[in-house]
Amino acid sequence: MQKKHKNKAITSFLASTLGSVGVHRFYLSGTKDKWAWLHLASLPLALILSQHYFNLPLLATMSAFVLSFLASLLEALVIGLMPDEKWDAKYNPESGQQSDTTWPLAVSLVLTMGIGAMALIAVLARSFDLLYTGGAYG
Repeated sequence: MQKKHKNKAITSFLASTLGSVGVHRFYLSGTKDKWAWLHLASLPLALILSQHYFNLPLLATMSAFVLSFLASLLEALVIGLMPDEKWDAKYNPESGQQSDTTWPLAVSLVLTMGIGAMALIAVLARSFDLLYTGGAYG
């Protein structure tokens, strides 16, 4: 029986857009992936922490979700930059099709890199603001 072919461009796009809740990992491995469940658990955990510790800075209470978001952007880049042959050997060994990625994957990777750079700079800026000024700038 042939397994369904996993598309690398779709997986990379899912990782960059909905990866912070683990959608890309559920697409690849289904419900048996422990990292997918960890990604998914980060959002309720962050929301519960922000409700119970509302006097703490939002970056501190939402840190689990922010970490999941940054990790998913890194995963999107790793997935997108993986050679097609290695992708097929790992995720499509029995699909009967060959992956042939084109320009949509390149556009997704460029946007992911831009969003990731902006997010990382924002997290670093807010962290240093909290560390050195106690949050005086917001």
